[in-house]
Amino acid sequence: MPSRNQMAEIGEPGDMEEVNEAQGLEGDGSSLKSTMERNGKTQPDGLVKEKKLGMIKQFRESIKRVGERSPLASNSKGSKDRSNSDQGGHGIDPEVTSPTHQLPPPPSPCLSAGSPTASPLKGLGGSFQREEGGESAEDSLQKKHSRTRSDSSGIGDSLLKKGASIRRSLRLKKDKTLKQEQLQPVTEITLEEKREREMERVEIKESYILPEIPLTPLSVMQINKLIGMEVLEEAYLNLLSLCQEFQREREECTEEASSMELAKKEKDLKLLYSALRDKVKEIVRDSNSFTSRNKELLVHVARVIQEEEKREAEPGAGGVVGPGGWRGAWREAVSEGVQATLKSVHLDRPEQNASWLAIHLGLLGKAIVEDLEKVKGELQGSYPPSFNVFSTYVSCYHGAVSQHLKTLQQQVTDLKDYYALLDWIINHYESEKIMSSPSLRPEMEAENKGLSLEEGFLDQLKGKFCMQAKEDMKASLEKILELENEDMWIKKQTPETDDEHFFNSDIHMDIWTKVKSNAVNSKRIDANLEMRVVCSCLEELQLFPKRFETEFRYCCNSVENPSLWADYQITYINSFTALKEHMEGYRESCPTQVDHLSREVEGLVHRLVQGLEDQFKNDVRPYLRRMMTRKWLSTDEDFQQLYSRTEKLSQRCSQMRPPYVQMFVSSLHYYVVKEYVSQLMKNNYSCKNRKHDKAATKMRVEWDKLKDLFEEMKTTHDWLHPVGDHLSNIIGEKNKREIKNHLTHLVADYPDISKKHLSAVLYFRGLVRGREKRVILQRLTELKRKLGTAGNTGDNRRVLFSDMQVTITNTNYLADMPFSCLSFLLRDS
Repeated sequence: MPSRNQMAEIGEPGDMEEVNEAQGLEGDGSSLKSTMERNGKTQPDGLVKEKKLGMIKQFRESIKRVGERSPLASNSKGSKDRSNSDQGGHGIDPEVTSPTHQLPPPPSPCLSAGSPTASPLKGLGGSFQREEGGESAEDSLQKKHSRTRSDSSGIGDSLLKKGASIRRSLRLKKDKTLKQEQLQPVTEITLEEKREREMERVEIKESYILPEIPLTPLSVMQINKLIGMEVLEEAYLNLLSLCQEFQREREECTEEASSMELAKKEKDLKLLYSALRDKVKEIVRDSNSFTSRNKELLVHVARVIQEEEKREAEPGAGGVVGPGGWRGAWREAVSEGVQATLKSVHLDRPEQNASWLAIHLGLLGKAIVEDLEKVKGELQGSYPPSFNVFSTYVSCYHGAVSQHLKTLQQQVTDLKDYYALLDWIINHYESEKIMSSPSLRPEMEAENKGLSLEEGFLDQLKGKFCMQAKEDMKASLEKILELENEDMWIKKQTPETDDEHFFNSDIHMDIWTKVKSNAVNSKRIDANLEMRVVCSCLEELQLFPKRFETEFRYCCNSVENPSLWADYQITYINSFTALKEHMEGYRESCPTQVDHLSREVEGLVHRLVQGLEDQFKNDVRPYLRRMMTRKWLSTDEDFQQLYSRTEKLSQRCSQMRPPYVQMFVSSLHYYVVKEYVSQLMKNNYSCKNRKHDKAATKMRVEWDKLKDLFEEMKTTHDWLHPVGDHLSNIIGEKNKREIKNHLTHLVADYPDISKKHLSAVLYFRGLVRGREKRVILQRLTELKRKLGTAGNTGDNRRVLFSDMQVTITNTNYLADMPFSCLSFLLRDS
């Protein structure tokens, strides 16, 4: 066996076949003569000599081609540099001998020796050409061994022996050369070189000359065998001969027996044409899978189709194969081959691989490009220009891929698969990854690159994508609730804090990430689809706040720790506030959905805030009710409890995000002030024996502490701060007549104070009745009238005393009763 380098120097297997044939013809003229005699084709001696000289010349050219194809030949350019004069007189195109083309198959041995003409050879130049005077030695040289060859006569043995001799001599010569030379590195073929080779490709001409049709056709069985062996040229010529014979016999038919024979022969013709059509379709269908084998067959196929198209109008031609004729059958075969290519692409079942569709579509695009590259580089060179081979294949791919996608769509159930399908159709198919691939230029530049999708298919696919996005959003929200229950509520886990020390939950980020992901992916497909998908997600999200609240209260009812319950509420106030801010980014595209969602979120946050307030109010209410009593005056226990609970609430409020924290703090500030002052209105205690001074001092100290605490909590109700000082001044005033001087600032700051409220304060002060009390109340009436606030509550934003109820004691009404009425009552008694 020769080494790999030696084989590279000797040439390709096709070259060696040419060398073997040439060696056999040059060294053994008698072998050629005996072979021709066996075939019934003996010729004059002068003609044999001429052919021997031609064969010797052809042998030398074959040896030259072997050297040119060797990697060691630095100036090798194939057969392109050979002059046309070397091939003159042989009826062969100059480009036929290019090493990139193969020689046509040999004539079928099935032809009888009595046939008037042998099957003519057709060069790759594009026409059925035939030399007069029978078969030449040049013709014998161009016959190639193929799998359809059945002739195993002596000329084959001779060629093999001579070929072995040449190989031995070449091996000895190359062994000596290899000691002195090293093989040059073989570089990869660049895209430019590939294009140059394609430009050098032999173009099949549109016109052709039909060879002479045999006068006597082969038998039906022999023609059918030739068709099966893919010897289409001879089979077709004999089929035409059989047609002519049938037409002659039909014209001469006079007897009934002859009519039966004609009917039988007509049936045979139809069967042969059907067999030929099926074989043509088979060759075309498989042509892209076996390009090297079918290259020459495709030339014969094209000529058969062209000839049949010419004969379609002839009566009784028998060549019409259905709607569209032979050209339609050819397109159908191309389409079937394309469909077979698509079906051969690997496809997993969805349950086997979660990424089944994305993987399949990637492989599909690769297969399409590779197939069209073969069409561009090899197949279209085997057809005349009128076949528009590349355009036909592209069109067939558009249609076949469209149907393939329709089939795939029926298996799609997940959002990611809908996205993969839409993304491949819109962003990949027409891109440089597939139809606009640089390797398909320049042919593809003139072609339509879009799929032949059914009308409404893409809109239907987008609609399903939106519906699936909504369903997927619902499933994601359910999963978020499950995770929150498992990770937080069941385990009674304390919420985490973020970098800003706010209580934090991942709920809002999970939801926002899901919506954002759907929006970004759909925008890659279509800007309008992005809006539709976001709106679908927001519509589903509108239902989530109430669903969350229901699950939260159901799962956390068992939480016995009020502090943990408060932490949860603050956490979800923060989370849903952040969620609302995130969704505001889609207001421009989905205003209605954002409005509805905002209302739902605000409602949930308000109820969570209200729950916190109620918890705090229930916690401090017992201590506030014991303010302004005898016990309060003697001990600080109740106030310390109130203050410590408010201080704890202040610490929690520091972990609540704006803006709800200010609303929450201000609301609680108002509640504490109102309840603290309301204890004065209950008339539970009246300071006597100058205890009012001690009460005023205690009240001022406690008020300052509460004021400082709520200021730290950044309350927005700073208008509540002065009320404690005003009331302390009235209660602590030693001179009763000076009390009326403290009313001016009180009425200015709190115009909703009434005579009942002031009477209750005076009662706590110890001023139950008397002229001084009447003067003070009269002064209040004058101030309210002067300020224009008599009979109304003043600024609704600063309502304090109007929310307080006054408890009237049995003696209270006597203090406020006019003196004339009191005299009348005393006289009656």
